[in-house]
Amino acid sequence: MTRIAAVILAGGRGERLGGVVKAALRVGGIRLLDRVMTRVAACQPIVIAHGPHDPALLDLPAGVLPVPDLPTTYAGPLAGFAAAVDALPDDIELLVCAAVDAPFLPADYVGRLVAGLGNAAAAVASHAGQPYPTNAIWRVERIRDLPSQVLAGTAPHSLKSLAASVNAVRVEWPASAGDDPLANINTPEDLASAEARAASL
Repeated sequence: MTRIAAVILAGGRGERLGGVVKAALRVGGIRLLDRVMTRVAACQPIVIAHGPHDPALLDLPAGVLPVPDLPTTYAGPLAGFAAAVDALPDDIELLVCAAVDAPFLPADYVGRLVAGLGNAAAAVASHAGQPYPTNAIWRVERIRDLPSQVLAGTAPHSLKSLAASVNAVRVEWPASAGDDPLANINTPEDLASAEARAASL
């Protein structure tokens, strides 16, 4: 069987939300981290790229692997992603990536990404033509050298650029899915909208 790991990008500083730990925010009474972990629960291991945050604040369940960013000048989602790649066991073939601030990832998130990957090196989730590079699936063999490239300062500086460098395909979630299943939370307005959406489900 293909071994599939997952990384949840949880290092955001939430500056536009007042400097909160995004992973600990609640939507519909459920932590964002817990919402996303539910969607990648079939993957093993699940890596939490926690960036500058103390992982003790995240109250992680047993078996989940917290990783800090690598000691480089790289920042943002790519830094956490590279740290997760560096922490993976050697036998992992695919890595599913999910943003912690995307509370409405669909139940078929992992399955649709795996199916849409085909023979490509990576596949980026998309809705209504809008790609979300933080929500994607990657062939680990194609990005095994990413941590060393980050440490050397030669890696792309964003997940969007990294995806382009390996000719990633897109996996489109249909418009019939209704509200954007990949939408993330960056502002107080986004948070209020997510609360209202959760209440209507």
